[in-house]
Formats: sequence, C-alpha cells, structure tokens
Amino acid sequence: MRAMLNTMKTHLLQGENLVLVTVVASSGATPRGAGARMLVGPQGRITGTIGGGAVEYRSEQIAREVLAEGQSRNHQFSLTKDDVQNLGMICGGNVTVYFHYLPAGDRKILALAEDAEARFAEDQAFWLVCDLTEGGRLCLADKSTPELAEYLTRHPQRVQVNGRELYIEQLNSPGKVYIFGGGHVAQELVPVLSHVGFACVVMDDREEFSKPELFPGARQVILGDFRRIGDFVSIGEEDYVCVMTRGHAFDTLVQAQVLKCGPCYCGVIGSRHKAAGVRKILKEEYGLTEAELDRVTTPIGLDIKGETPAEIAISIAAQMILVRAERSGL
Repeated sequence: MRAMLNTMKTHLLQGENLVLVTVVASSGATPRGAGARMLVGPQGRITGTIGGGAVEYRSEQIAREVLAEGQSRNHQFSLTKDDVQNLGMICGGNVTVYFHYLPAGDRKILALAEDAEARFAEDQAFWLVCDLTEGGRLCLADKSTPELAEYLTRHPQRVQVNGRELYIEQLNSPGKVYIFGGGHVAQELVPVLSHVGFACVVMDDREEFSKPELFPGARQVILGDFRRIGDFVSIGEEDYVCVMTRGHAFDTLVQAQVLKCGPCYCGVIGSRHKAAGVRKILKEEYGLTEAELDRVTTPIGLDIKGETPAEIAISIAAQMILVRAERSGL
C-alpha cells in the first residue's frame, strides 16, 4: 500500500483523476479478500489487483464509469452459481467493492498520502479508514484516535460507528523480522521477505557477513555480539525471529535470549534431532519454561523438500506469510 499511495500522489499531481478500487467485504471462495486494491486512471489499471479474472475486468469498467461521473460508489458481485457462469469464474461467493473517486490535485488526499509516507518512514502502526457513508472520505487513525481505538485490529473490517459505516484496514505494523546469522540462507531470505512486506534486520558477529550490500531490502544490518543481543536490538511481541547462526552453540545462545522477549514467531534452522538436544539445554541450563520452548518452530519453514539456500528461503518466507495471515484473522 505504501507504493500505491506514492503512485496515487504522483498521478494526482500530474493532473489525473483516479479511482481507488477496494474489496471491502467478501465471502465464499472469492479470488481476493477484503483489503485487495487496485488504482485505475483514465487509461485503465495503473497498479494493484483485486484478484484478476472477470471481477477485476468488470471492476475496471465500473471504475471508468466512476471517472466519468465523478462520484464514488459501491458495487456488489453476488457470485451465485449462475453469476459464476456468467462471469466466467471458477469460484463462487460474494464480493463488495468500493470505488473511491479521487479528483486530480485533491489536497486532502495528497496530504493523507504525505502523512502516510511519514508514518511508514517512522515505522508507526496506523490504519486507513474509509467512511462509506460519506462518499468514501479517507483518513488515517492510530491507537490514539479515541472513537476508533477498539476497532483498530490486524483484521480488515467494516464497522458501524456513530451511525457511520466505516471500512478500516491496518496499513503498517511496527513488527520487524530479526534474522540472526548472515549466511547464505539469510542472504536469499531477506530479498524475498522484503518483497512481501516484512521489515528485515540482520545481525551477525562476523564483519564479512554484516555488509549491507549482501542483503538487498534490509532495513538494517548489524555487526554485533550474539552473547548480548539486547545491546543491539529490541524484540517485542509483534516481531518475528529467524535463528540461523553458524553453529548450534550460537543458535542456542540466541534462542535463550530471544524467547524471553516473546516474539510472535521464532523459527530455528536445523534438524529435529538437533532441536531436541537444544531444547534440553535451554530448559536445564537456561531455565526456559515449556511454554517458552513451545514457541520455537524448528525445523524452520514449510516442508517443501527444498535443499538449496534459495529453496529454504522460500519455505521460510511461506511459513511467515502464513503466520502473519493467521495473526490477522485470515
């Protein structure tokens, strides 16, 4: 969404009228769920997708109508058996799409895009609120917004607040991915995770594996001491951790510190046999509880039978995408 907002700003400043097309509700086996978006201009789709296929094609047509009329509106695709056949779809379900008209040079939208970029840059947690009862009026909110605080969750939702129907979606979470060990798997993993919206921080205690150029897309690369990771990073409940140092001893040392921080995900590279031995050490020598040890995912990643660093990186990224989606209630 960060890239889409910047693209939106550019086109509005260039004098183009736009339509922000958003899936605000879905049920059944639809192509994309709530939060899927695309940006449409006079020449057609500019960026984003709401799932492709006939629904997206029809939505692009409706967006052109909205551009001509200059009025925002809703449209519901009720994909019953007959509708599915008529639309050429394979899956069924219902999709509610909101078409938000954005006039060229709109100062409020431009200000919102600038505000959002500043919040992204500062890694703040914030949400986009679309008032569906007031022509799709947009604003940003955070936990300090009194009347909306209870509705600011990880899951996109439509809610009724003081007689208004709002669509609320989180745009940014402050959670990061802390990767301990800058070896070959980490070098393959960081670009993949960055591409799907994870903010990555890499730490190693070897200078040759702590060079920023090895990790395209990383937020930060740290040369530090695995015995004192708290001196270099601050891990919280919103954060993810991948442990892949150069040896079992360092993996164990990092886990002993990380698990006390309670990250939402802690994946450790290695075999099940290794994991059993490390678990025993962590319990007996470091005093970790069974509950803390149960937070460890090892072997890390989904079992896709991959062997190369690139394949292992894909399996890890897939698992983390799954964890993120489940935490969002998807």
